[in-house]
Formats: sequence, C-alpha cells, structure tokens
Amino acid sequence: MRRTQSARRGNAVMEVAMITVPLFGLLFGIFDFGYAVFLRSCLQNAVREGVRYAVTYQTVSPSTCQDESIKQQVRWGGMGFLSAPANYDKIKVRYYDPATFTEILAPGGNAPGNVVEVSVENYQHRWLVPLYWPSTPIVMNIRSSDRMEGTPATGAPCR
Repeated sequence: MRRTQSARRGNAVMEVAMITVPLFGLLFGIFDFGYAVFLRSCLQNAVREGVRYAVTYQTVSPSTCQDESIKQQVRWGGMGFLSAPANYDKIKVRYYDPATFTEILAPGGNAPGNVVEVSVENYQHRWLVPLYWPSTPIVMNIRSSDRMEGTPATGAPCR
C-alpha cells in the first residue's frame, strides 16, 4: 500500500504536537523557576538595604520614626514586589540584645550595639504557569541582620 501525501502531512502534524507540548512545558518551567530565583534575590537585596539603612540611623523625614523608615526603604528596594498594601505587614524590624539574643520590645531597642534584624516573612509566590493542579505557592522568609553603629550627634531617632 502506498502512503498518500495527506497521510504524510498528518504524521508530521502529530510529530510536531508530540514534541512541542513537552518542550513548552519545559520552557515555561525553566522560566518560572528562574523568576522565583530572581524574586528571592530582589527581596534579599531589599532586606539587606533595609539593614544598612537601619544601622546608620537614617529616617525618611524628621517626623518619621526609624522602624517605619526602614520598612519604607525595604518597600522601595523591593522592585514593586512589596508595594501592595497586603505585603506591608510581611516586613518586620526587630532588635536583639547581643549578649542574651533576646528580642528587645522596649522603645530603646535601637540603641548602639544592639542587633537589628530586618525580614520579609511569609511572602508567597504563586507559579506563573502551574504545571500541575493544585498549584502550591512557594513561601519565602528572607532575613538580614547587623549590629547597630554609634548614634549620631542628635541621638537615636524614635523607634
């Protein structure tokens, strides 16, 4: 039996479909994973910048306290990922006593010598192209810390 031209064309269409579907799945998976790595890197840089901002006792304006200024700096450095109001509560600023490693909740926690920790907690990244159902989000917890420097001549700002 001879194969006709249309039968050969039908085989070609099936071969292309059988190759492109897994290929696109693989490409979208690589893109999605790369995007998650990029997101984590951006948030880590934003948190690091927030800590650097904290240890130098800077504030956005004279009327803004230090914790809110640090959070604002992290939002600015987050490349828009933290700009939604739902993400404001995910940014945490904590101060620790370096001798006992206990959290300082008192207003003077930003004293020189204490450790400041800036973190983004429970940030959820949903896959752009969920290749399986149901899609579970990636939960990211990013932290950075450093020791507070000496206070400026004007004294430590409000916390």
